[in-house]
Amino acid sequence: MHTVLLSGKERTYRVGKILCVTRNYRAHAAELNNEPPAQPVFFLKPASSIISQGETAVIPPCSRNCQHEVELAVLIGKWGKNIAPETALSHVAGYGIGIDLTLRDLQGDLKAKGLPWSMAKGFDTSCPLSDFVPAAQIPDPQALGLSLYVNDELRQQGNSAEMIHSIPDLISAASAIFSLEEGDILLTGTPAGVGPLVSGDRLKAQISQLGTLVIDIR
Repeated sequence: MHTVLLSGKERTYRVGKILCVTRNYRAHAAELNNEPPAQPVFFLKPASSIISQGETAVIPPCSRNCQHEVELAVLIGKWGKNIAPETALSHVAGYGIGIDLTLRDLQGDLKAKGLPWSMAKGFDTSCPLSDFVPAAQIPDPQALGLSLYVNDELRQQGNSAEMIHSIPDLISAASAIFSLEEGDILLTGTPAGVGPLVSGDRLKAQISQLGTLVIDIR
């Protein structure tokens, strides 16, 4: 069982599914030579992919190109299906920092063959997560600065205002396909600047008002 902590309220949530949206920042889509989809496209990570503050992510031996993607994480606090964008934020318990670790070489090989690429996104330790800040403490989740450092070198910098699809629209779109349950987590996409990692790297991800998430790579 994997849980996350809602700080302040000192409440833990058992994590269900982790829904991740692809290409939700135009600059990131462009750096990978991809067109942003007209509607949100989601993939899943298992809860077993989660690690926490100060832990170590392990690159599987099948990959030589593991890359970092800093993301705003949204913790779902109550059940919902076919949620309207106008009421979507009422389903949010909190916001946190996530890192979507991606085996880019494996992902490319699988995509080229028309095969699913869950292995490239959902491997053990591929989803570092911080604790979550209660939603009531974040007046505007679409105005948060994101950054990621590798060995104190700035690699990624952006703002949640740059999302193509807003958080309410993502929640609404996701809930049309998947029932959202308490403890589900939504990763909302990454800004430009993704790049490779090697054993011994230290990652520091920051989101304004949410704090800092530090993990190591081996």
